[in-house]
Amino acid sequence: MAPVTASDRRSRVVGTALGSAVGDALGAPFEFGPAGAFSKKYPLGHGDEMRAGGGWDRGEATDDTQMAVLVALSLLERGGLDLPDMFARFQRWAAAEPKDIGLQTENVLAAGHPWDLAAARHFQSTGRAAGNGSLMRASTSAVYFAPAGRAATMDAARRIAALTHGDPAAWEGTAIFHDLVRVALDGADPIAALPEVLPHVHPDHRDRYARVLSTGWHPDDATEFNGAVWPCLASAAWAVRTTGSFEEALRAAIDLGGDTDTVAAVTGALAGTVYGQEAIPERWTRALHVPLPGFDRVLRPADLAGLALSLAAAGAGSGEG
Repeated sequence: MAPVTASDRRSRVVGTALGSAVGDALGAPFEFGPAGAFSKKYPLGHGDEMRAGGGWDRGEATDDTQMAVLVALSLLERGGLDLPDMFARFQRWAAAEPKDIGLQTENVLAAGHPWDLAAARHFQSTGRAAGNGSLMRASTSAVYFAPAGRAATMDAARRIAALTHGDPAAWEGTAIFHDLVRVALDGADPIAALPEVLPHVHPDHRDRYARVLSTGWHPDDATEFNGAVWPCLASAAWAVRTTGSFEEALRAAIDLGGDTDTVAAVTGALAGTVYGQEAIPERWTRALHVPLPGFDRVLRPADLAGLALSLAAAGAGSGEG
């Protein structure tokens, strides 16, 4: 593997955060729709596919990116992983009634339990907490913790995921994603690295992730809706594995239908890390914006790029892990 230059790593860092936000906003109007709807509406060569729809303005990012920004702001402003602070930011955002919020996340944040008990109590009472809601917001924390190495970034992913998701399956999926971003930031192929990552997944969940992340898996093989963590992560890996560009990966992800904003956000993060900022079409970033309910802010692409670079610099100098 050739050494990654400083400029290439900067491009990959920005590509991670910006790619995730673009995928989120591009996929949002197609959420819960049928397979193939994106390409049917916007055939190749159509032009600017970033349009309003499904209650979202043109280029408006959803709760996926909004929560990723909250994670980033906590890491930067608190100088590292401060889980009570992160949870409090999530609560403040949720109380401001964002346009969309996952039912599980909303229930956990509104239950009134302490930050270290809320998700666990929800899981105990429902037995269901393996949604993709912790995976969707992980692009920024993946950038921050990447310099700390595999063990530390996977551990951080689990701890952040556990704030809202009590099922360890969600923790492990988010941990895998964190490490795939780390690998790609270093210039390696994250898909090819999966056999190295999987042994570090908890034994209770390793076999299932090995199945869905295998090279022979196809989204048609999913046994759950892609709002669950397993098919969401697997679909993103499939989209990157079976295409040759950022645009192709996003198109493949959204054309799967279902939870299109989150599958595309996760795909966009991975593809953005692999291909870099320059591969993200300007027509998709032109209208991109991230409202932040409860914080009186709207972030634009330049803000997201600056946030990502700050995370990379702070993570490299933090000594986390």
